[in-house]
Amino acid sequence: SDRHTSWDGTELVNDRDQDKEYVGFATLPNQVHRKSVKKGFDFTLMVAGESGLGKSTLVNSLFLTDLYKDRKLLNAEERITQTVEITKHTVDIEEKGVKLKLTIVDTPGFGDAVNNTECWKSVADYIDQQFEQYFRDESGLNRKNIQDNRVHCCLYFISPFGHGLRPLDVEFMKALHEKVNIVPVLAKADTLTPSEVKKKKIKIREEIEQYGIKIYQFPDCDSDEDEEFKQQDLELKESIPFAVIGSNTVVEAKGKRVRGRLYPWGIVEVENSAHCDFVKLRNMLVRTHMQDLKDVTRETHYENYRAQCIQSMTRMVVKERNRNKLTRESGTDFPIPVVPGVSESETEKLIREKDEEVRHADHELESHHQHDHDHDHVSLLAPSPGYSGVEINV
Repeated sequence: SDRHTSWDGTELVNDRDQDKEYVGFATLPNQVHRKSVKKGFDFTLMVAGESGLGKSTLVNSLFLTDLYKDRKLLNAEERITQTVEITKHTVDIEEKGVKLKLTIVDTPGFGDAVNNTECWKSVADYIDQQFEQYFRDESGLNRKNIQDNRVHCCLYFISPFGHGLRPLDVEFMKALHEKVNIVPVLAKADTLTPSEVKKKKIKIREEIEQYGIKIYQFPDCDSDEDEEFKQQDLELKESIPFAVIGSNTVVEAKGKRVRGRLYPWGIVEVENSAHCDFVKLRNMLVRTHMQDLKDVTRETHYENYRAQCIQSMTRMVVKERNRNKLTRESGTDFPIPVVPGVSESETEKLIREKDEEVRHADHELESHHQHDHDHDHVSLLAPSPGYSGVEINV
């Protein structure tokens, strides 16, 4: 028998019965994991900053790929009139059976022209366009295979040659901090001594706070996290902006081959934490905070955009209903929404104006007819000038 009775009369249940009582929803994380691995992951990273700060080298170093094989560099004369372009590079990376579709959005020409007035506008427009496309796909009929091209993170490269942030850096970050997760990076850190790096980081952090720039905030640690994780998190927060060095060449140092840069006085190792923050940046971007960057994009930046869209659509519906009430016309209850920021064409504007004019003329005509009709009615009822008021009996 499966059941045994103890000395006090209660039944004892053996392991086989305990198995029967096990429902099985504890395996849900495994099911989610299997499905996610099968589907694969996507991540869109934007790199911004003036040319010559090592953006391409750093991206290649981060993901061990060569994304810029066919790149054509412009000379100084061509760069004077160059406008800010947006270029996309997509690469599929696989590691231990996990697939990642990585999209790098580059901004060649940013900050290179003589006049850089609003040169960040095309970058802001690109981010909004991705939100708009996702919103349209999400509101469409077929929502099964929606492509997520929203920008999850923007690495902003700060020049090591100035005193902290330049006006262009401040304006760029302020224009984009409500739309994307900005992670500031101090480029070419091997041009600075360790004490200079430390001073520059403090200065940049102070200026970011002073100008009210909202950079990506690392989530706070849970109280049940282990001490090592808490220490790592604290180090990450103190490393902002990450002082980085990029290199695609392998050099020999102390008998072992490392990725680094060879100088007459020694070797700078890219993956050595004592030399730069490259490893911290890579760990943050890929190993520890990639999912959080995606979550913040979805739950904060995209939600803000979506709310604005819905508000403007609601305002249009109310406006249209009010107009229909005034003109007593049976118009459509729900006009086709115009996406905010997209102005109507001249033809549509002209038609709308003409429509208003015709409506106004009709209203004037109607009120004029009414006035004439009332006047005739009054003249019929009024006594004639020769009428004395004497009653005549016939």
